[in-house]
Amino acid sequence: MRVFIVLSLFLNTELLFGQYRFTGEVAKSNSGKSVYLSLVEDYRKASRIYLNQIIRKTKVDSLGFFQFEGDNLLDSDRIYRIHVDGCFEGMDTDHFLGECQNSESILFIAHNQDTLHLPTSFENQPLCTIASTNLKASLLLEIDALKEAMAFDFMDFPSEANKKLNLNKWFSTLQQFGADTEEPLAELYIYDFLSDRRNKTYRFYLQDVSKNPYYNELSDRLQSKYPNTSFTTQYEAEISTDKQLASFSEPKSPDWNWILGVLLFLSVGANIYFFISKRTKAAKKSTMLWSRLTPQEQKIVEHILEEKSNKEIAASLFVSHSTVKTHINNLYKKLEVSSREEVEACFKK
Repeated sequence: MRVFIVLSLFLNTELLFGQYRFTGEVAKSNSGKSVYLSLVEDYRKASRIYLNQIIRKTKVDSLGFFQFEGDNLLDSDRIYRIHVDGCFEGMDTDHFLGECQNSESILFIAHNQDTLHLPTSFENQPLCTIASTNLKASLLLEIDALKEAMAFDFMDFPSEANKKLNLNKWFSTLQQFGADTEEPLAELYIYDFLSDRRNKTYRFYLQDVSKNPYYNELSDRLQSKYPNTSFTTQYEAEISTDKQLASFSEPKSPDWNWILGVLLFLSVGANIYFFISKRTKAAKKSTMLWSRLTPQEQKIVEHILEEKSNKEIAASLFVSHSTVKTHINNLYKKLEVSSREEVEACFKK
């Protein structure tokens, strides 16, 4: 087993309430390389590294250690990624799409009060072992291990009969594993893999989604634990569309072109409705968030939307630089964000 949750590691560590501390170690040869902490809200973007997911940056020190700490994360569990970038500063950003051979990353589940460490493994491999105060931190690595076992299962006997038997077995195994974790984020990670159009599992998924109650049960679990989140809304929209698509997989009418036209119309209509609904909810949310802020905080938001620096904001409001930073930290907590870009997104028109 390549993953270990070592709670005892932190029994003698003083944990600060409302603060996280993520540390890690890599080979000393990585000294000076950039390390990024990303928040992965879109489960369809968990397999690659995206610039708009990055929320913090640090450097590997001369001994091969790096650290992130603060109080700017969400209080509830989310999927995060730590990514050690082996490319030099200023290199074309295409390497963030996961194609750079000099970069390594790890996904884990955490929240704002977690302490987590990423030691090198017994094989001196970085970013493959997790020690955390959060018992769910390593679930995604455990799922990756199951996916590897599934791949080997298919390689043993690549016949169509074996493929059908294995798909049925592994869909059940992975879905049951996800349900047993009692963590919908882990289930979404599994769902993303099984329903990926690029995978050989997709055709079986279309058959499964139309008859398996698991997908509705997952929707209920998401609504219960993560209501009003973008990934819950995204999942429900995808399931609705895929069930419609699955219902046309064995058409009763020979007029296939007509069926495709109806399916396309429904898909476009659903996407338009989802887009309009999302815009409406965003506007309501923006108004609600604005009402939470003090007049001084509202002024600072207006300056942030004008892309002014902290020093420029301080000069405009005739306050100190540290006062502006305090207001911005309070803003982050009230809005449950961790960067100026996310503040702008909250009030984007």
